[in-house]
Amino acid sequence: MMTHDIEEILVSKEDIEAICKSLGDQITSDYKNKKPLLIGLLKGCIPFMSDLVKHIDLYVDMEYLSVSSYHGGIASTGDVKIKKDSDISFKDRDVIIVEDIVDTANTITTMLELFKNRGALSVKVVTLLDKPGGRLKPYTPDYIGTTIPNKFVVGYGLDYNELYRNLPYVGILKKSVYTNKES
Repeated sequence: MMTHDIEEILVSKEDIEAICKSLGDQITSDYKNKKPLLIGLLKGCIPFMSDLVKHIDLYVDMEYLSVSSYHGGIASTGDVKIKKDSDISFKDRDVIIVEDIVDTANTITTMLELFKNRGALSVKVVTLLDKPGGRLKPYTPDYIGTTIPNKFVVGYGLDYNELYRNLPYVGILKKSVYTNKES
């Protein structure tokens, strides 16, 4: 049923698997002899972070924060809210923020500043999807899986009103799905 709402598949299941392996290998090489702290930004990061860590051959700590600038709908409100903070200290740690998508850069730039203020030794960002056409703030992630056009996408953790996260790929959601419900 959900597949009928998808206009086009942008990143296939096979593409995602190859991206996770490539990024995992790169992080393993870059953080050799370190024990990075991977911070996943909920909820969208879950599939990506789960698959990515399988390809990181290092000792890692993992933590999750619930952060959002999308409070329903298809556009960022610009108001970044931390709904669940971390119990782990970031002080003197090499932090890697794991994101499903970097779009406006509102959330990620807020989180970067937060972790630096909390004493992180270094903070880098790995994202499955980079959407530079949606930027409201200048920012380029450190590790990018793939760059996508400025379209509203769902699947593989990305949602519309909490739906579609369980699709095994990333696709463009048909406008008719969200314009009928928001008008």
